[in-house]
Amino acid sequence: MAASPSSSSRLLFLLSCLGLTLLAGAEVHHHEFVVQETPVKRLCNTHNIITVNGQFPGPTLEVREGDTLVINVVNRAQYDVTIHWHGIRQLRTGWADGPEFVTQCPIKPGGSYKYKFTIEGQEGTLWWHAHSSWLRATVYGALIIRPRENKAYPFAKPSREVPVILGEWWNANPVDVIREAQWTGGAPNVSDAFTINGQPGDFYNCSQKETTAIPVKPGETALLRFINAALNHELFVTIAQHKMTVVAADASYTKPFTTSVLMIAPGQTTDVLVTMDQAPTRYYIAARAYVSGQNVGFDNTTTTAVIEYDCGCASDFGPKIQPAFPSLPAFNDTATATAFAAGIRSPEERVKVHENVDEYLFFTVGLGLFNCKPGELCAGPNNNTRFTASMNNVSFVFPKKDSLLHAHYYKIPGVFTTDFPAYPPVQFDYTAKNVSQALWQPVPATKLYPLRFGSVVQLVLQDTSIVTPENHPIHIHGYDFLILAEGFGNFDPEKDVEKFNYADPPQRNTVAVPVNGWAVIQFVADNPGVWLMHCHLDVHITWGLAMAFLVEDGYGELQSLQPPPVDLPMCE
Repeated sequence: MAASPSSSSRLLFLLSCLGLTLLAGAEVHHHEFVVQETPVKRLCNTHNIITVNGQFPGPTLEVREGDTLVINVVNRAQYDVTIHWHGIRQLRTGWADGPEFVTQCPIKPGGSYKYKFTIEGQEGTLWWHAHSSWLRATVYGALIIRPRENKAYPFAKPSREVPVILGEWWNANPVDVIREAQWTGGAPNVSDAFTINGQPGDFYNCSQKETTAIPVKPGETALLRFINAALNHELFVTIAQHKMTVVAADASYTKPFTTSVLMIAPGQTTDVLVTMDQAPTRYYIAARAYVSGQNVGFDNTTTTAVIEYDCGCASDFGPKIQPAFPSLPAFNDTATATAFAAGIRSPEERVKVHENVDEYLFFTVGLGLFNCKPGELCAGPNNNTRFTASMNNVSFVFPKKDSLLHAHYYKIPGVFTTDFPAYPPVQFDYTAKNVSQALWQPVPATKLYPLRFGSVVQLVLQDTSIVTPENHPIHIHGYDFLILAEGFGNFDPEKDVEKFNYADPPQRNTVAVPVNGWAVIQFVADNPGVWLMHCHLDVHITWGLAMAFLVEDGYGELQSLQPPPVDLPMCE
């Protein structure tokens, strides 16, 4: 029997009340980010760097799952800028994702843009950073997502929580560093220091007094939220005489496991619990590079912070007590990096892994060389070459006159094509020591791969040994994914499927593809828009190690991209 008008009204009223109840406790957080030039002294010299609100690192954003963020970014710097909210799913709000010329045109000097998005189904540590040129070197900060009110962590509540942001510092303008490399075609100068919360630490000139210090009390357990914001280095991290229990990675909880060393790639986050169970004195947190490439220049310095016990006693340790120094892996210790990655597992006993896959994809990732044009300056490793990088032999070219998402939404032709190859156009021995020189030069293009809404995607990411094999941290915007397996050598679809973890694969937004190896990831294309996938070593994305997925709208409003905001920046 059909419901009467009065009963229908009551039903709608009850449903609206239920919706309000579900939303109860969710907040809207308003912030203003002023991008500006700020004098900062590091390594004995004062430099004018680009910051947000004059802070380095920038402001920490703290929210709860379900909250909405509205951040008005005002550009008072001399460079174009965008801000990316790294790891946020941006469900239907792709206009707020931030990569320059992908989801928006940059914010011009003197302009502004309001990013607005809701955090749905995510808890843990993420971060935000500039996604224009190399501004990310100094424009970054933590984004902490706590559980909703009256919902607890899946572990005992820690006594304190501390963001620990690993960064990279140049005694030069980072934008000038990459511009020079683009002009010469060679590799950019490596950084002069690593930093922890913006400070290099005790082992660098003129830095000891400002070394980051973390006060703790004996017996307490602290939650340290590690973020690797470095541009071009994966990092090993250790704490002298203390074990770390990993409980989350990339804002996804993990099965707790205890380790003495972390390997965190640029873009990745790792949450650890540390119990302060040692003698009450001072202990170093130390970080230095993990380097997997051969004959690759790198920053071989070590950054430190200090854990300082407050024993409540009369003695004052102060700077007179030399902190205990931890043991660090060798720079090229791939075995330790591999063991750490293998320890990360989902906390669920049975993760939903899709057996019926709609899109089987195979992407090679690696470096290459372009032959120089007549009269062009070239500083590549071979005569008359310049560095490049590619996926499936396509070196990604970012558009300049429009963003990919805007061109897609308004069906503007000539900005991109949708013929990115599902497999390498030429199959070869990807990890051989001597790959034919005929395979070293990719094709520059702006190609997207289209995905039907709701399709299940399984993607093999295969490193190549062209120029040099290397561990590549691959990040997908707008998505988390399951890492089903990792391995070395060429991926074998018949034999390597035996290594797949169908029980408790970890969920991440950035996977460190093993050097001379592969990783298999799976995700459901349930978020419409254009989503960049790229190497998070910034020199590699500059060279073209990127592509983008175009995820079509589904059915109805809830499966469709929202219209663009009225203040969306235009390119021209």
